[in-house]
Amino acid sequence: MMGAPPNSMMGAPPNSMMGAPPNSMMGGAPVGQLYQGGPATGQTPPMSPVGGPGARPQYAGMQNPGMGPPMGPGMPPGPGMPPGPGMPPGPGMQPGPGMPPGQGMAQQPAPRRLDPDQMPSPIQVIEDDKKNRGNEQFMTNSRGLVPPLVTTQFQVIDQGNASPRMIRSTMYNLPCTQDMIKQSQLPMAVVACPFSELPEGEFPPPLVDHGPNGPIRCNRCKAYMCPFMQFVDGGRRFQCNFCNCVTEVPPEYFQPLDHMRKRVDMYERAELSLGAYEFLATTDYCKNNEFPKPPAFIFMIDVTYQSIKTGMVDLLCKELKTILDQLPREHGNKESAIRVGFVTYNSTLHFYNINSALAQPQMLVVSDVHDVFMPLLDGFLVKVSDSRAVIDSLLDQIPEMFADTRETESMLGPVVQAGLEALKAANCAGKLFIFHTSLPIADAPGKLKNRDDRKLLGTEKEKTLLSPQTGFYTKLGQDCVAAGCSVDLFLFPNAYTDLATIGQVSSLTGGQCYKYTYFQASAEGERFLQDLNRNVKRPIAFDAVMRVRTSTGIRATDFHGNFFMSNTVDVELASIDCDKAVTFEIKHDDKLSEENGAYIQVAVLYTSVSGQRRLRVLNLSMNCCSQMADMYRSCETDTIINFLSKHAMKASLTSNPKAIREGLVNRTAQILACYRKNCANQSSQGQLILPECMKLLPLYCNCIIKSDALQGSSEIMTDDRSWLMQAVMSMDVPSSHVYFYPRLLPLHELNPDSNVLPVAIRCSADRLSDTGVYLLENGLSLFIWIGLHVPQDWVQQVFGVNSAAQINIESQKLLQIDNKISNQVRSIVDDVRKKRPRYMKLTLVRQRDALEGWFRHFLVEDKGSNATASYVDFLCHMHKEIRNLLT
Repeated sequence: MMGAPPNSMMGAPPNSMMGAPPNSMMGGAPVGQLYQGGPATGQTPPMSPVGGPGARPQYAGMQNPGMGPPMGPGMPPGPGMPPGPGMPPGPGMQPGPGMPPGQGMAQQPAPRRLDPDQMPSPIQVIEDDKKNRGNEQFMTNSRGLVPPLVTTQFQVIDQGNASPRMIRSTMYNLPCTQDMIKQSQLPMAVVACPFSELPEGEFPPPLVDHGPNGPIRCNRCKAYMCPFMQFVDGGRRFQCNFCNCVTEVPPEYFQPLDHMRKRVDMYERAELSLGAYEFLATTDYCKNNEFPKPPAFIFMIDVTYQSIKTGMVDLLCKELKTILDQLPREHGNKESAIRVGFVTYNSTLHFYNINSALAQPQMLVVSDVHDVFMPLLDGFLVKVSDSRAVIDSLLDQIPEMFADTRETESMLGPVVQAGLEALKAANCAGKLFIFHTSLPIADAPGKLKNRDDRKLLGTEKEKTLLSPQTGFYTKLGQDCVAAGCSVDLFLFPNAYTDLATIGQVSSLTGGQCYKYTYFQASAEGERFLQDLNRNVKRPIAFDAVMRVRTSTGIRATDFHGNFFMSNTVDVELASIDCDKAVTFEIKHDDKLSEENGAYIQVAVLYTSVSGQRRLRVLNLSMNCCSQMADMYRSCETDTIINFLSKHAMKASLTSNPKAIREGLVNRTAQILACYRKNCANQSSQGQLILPECMKLLPLYCNCIIKSDALQGSSEIMTDDRSWLMQAVMSMDVPSSHVYFYPRLLPLHELNPDSNVLPVAIRCSADRLSDTGVYLLENGLSLFIWIGLHVPQDWVQQVFGVNSAAQINIESQKLLQIDNKISNQVRSIVDDVRKKRPRYMKLTLVRQRDALEGWFRHFLVEDKGSNATASYVDFLCHMHKEIRNLLT
């Protein structure tokens, strides 16, 4: 643990914990004595000693964190497992009680000094929130109301503040002064996911049409009409809650006020009673003062040798016929207004004329890739319903045309340029779906060289590898944003493709990157098609600009996500879909007042799937406070982690890994030390006292530090690291929550007669039993771990064989066996996949098999690879850091 000697706890004398008296644990009661006296209000109880009340008994088979079940005599550790028991105890330490160092028997380390069961548990926090706030209505009519956790099911009733599914804050009681933020180091930040998918029973923001003059706005700050604006002078004027300016109400919008000084039509108008709504935009909000045309999707397919050989082209062309029926459409419309076009490419570009008047599609080849132009206008972009027969014919012909290709070198720059030119020529926004296989090394614009050097990851020089090697794709991405052209990359690489460079075109345009390494259609085909299917049909907005307005005293500063900013206020997104979030920090300009509170309005101007120009407006009102305790009480840990992780990813491109990790540790320690100093009751310094709503902050901070997106070592491929960093940057709060702390479900505890999911367990090998079966998912990876001694009838019912040893772990699918348990397990896997933005491939892992090391990598409470700390060790280190800050 961070340079500590074996079996010692950061320089503490034997059996003591950092200066606490002997046999005591962080100031808890001595062993055997009951813990007296409750903790200070709103704080987590100080930790009890091992063996104290509620602790698990220490048994002879107790493992080191990160170890599996006790190994039998003389058994070698499984592949990928650290050499656990069998190591001699540390200097001066005795074997634990009941553990003689028997011949051939692994000698056990001394019992742990800290019992993980006494640590704040994420499962407990999640389950408590479900119990207290689950399946209830969350009314948004109060200022500064903290929403339920993202893991809790609840129904939002919009009564003035936008739904927490669309906008969440790190705190709902903002400090009145900058000084409180400086002292506490708490981030003031907001995560906005304006097009978030809503569950059944919740309604999308209604569309409001204010006629030819457009939406009603404040004259000075241009904020849009919202429930927090105050009408004065009998309803003839309104005072803006953002800048306090008073604006005349246009005659056509006038309504008198009632005895409460509210407009009589308040509940008939969405913008006066709801937190989220849309305005129909006028031509003033459109490019060149013209209403936009419906957007287009262009499918651009790499037809080099590798794409054909892996079966990608054949599979894609077969499935596109049905996927094209899923194009997004406006609510109530029978068919989509989106037009489609097709391009194939190797070292030249092939455009296709699919005009409905043609009997067969026509191919037009552009071989001058240094000066890309559009060889046709009419017939390239068509409505699917008009040209169905020609499109089907083209998709049948593409795999045949290139079946015998010997072209191996591919390009990418001219492909994006071609798609961009096509959208410009059609004068519409849209999205490029690019299916690409390899590093673009052909002689064409955007040509790259292979600069991969995995040894640099985790070192001071890693930023050179994680930053683009040339500005070409960055500039191209910016050109795409200006034209409302979004780019989604589907990559099928067998080697390094320099995602840090080519990924710029998707990350700058609000697009997404998918990666299928060593793709074979037979194995990975389902995952690819499910991803493509969801991508095509999910809710999406085009050619968007997002602007954040705040009330006097605060302003939005640093923005994190997949977008481009040409100035300091406008977030430009060629597209934004339901899975993408934008995170921004808020800073003080001036003092805030408790009486007035603070307000945030996020407005997104965009083109809908039918080509309508609209404004989506989200409003959030928050309290202000001058007491530290009030601020800490209103914090939301999951949103804090979303912000801190994105902040760290951005820093990876300019700073070194050690400084980033230390920065995270120091900031977390500062947040908790400030709480201890200003909010907790006086108590012994040996106690670790955490704020109730942030007691998981140390655990989640350690999870960020250990994550592959930040930790980066030579065990992970460079492209994977870049891909993860891009993925984290656009995550909403539910996605970042499960990515950093995966969900681990004990499937063997399923009740065949109930549909209730078993309660998740903590992510530690100590929690696994060799008679159990567990599902682990983090939104990107999905595993089922099978213990070697799972009861035979369970294995028979789910896997159709007699023992765990006979299970075919190469299979990525569960057998369709018609019994209650099998149906339940398959239903859970399907349900988990449906709830995540990406389709997760299922990996079966048998206890002690070679893949177990990879599975254990996700058990984030244990010691990690690269000597990253376990939760217990990190909490001890955090306690030491807090004490240092306090003294």
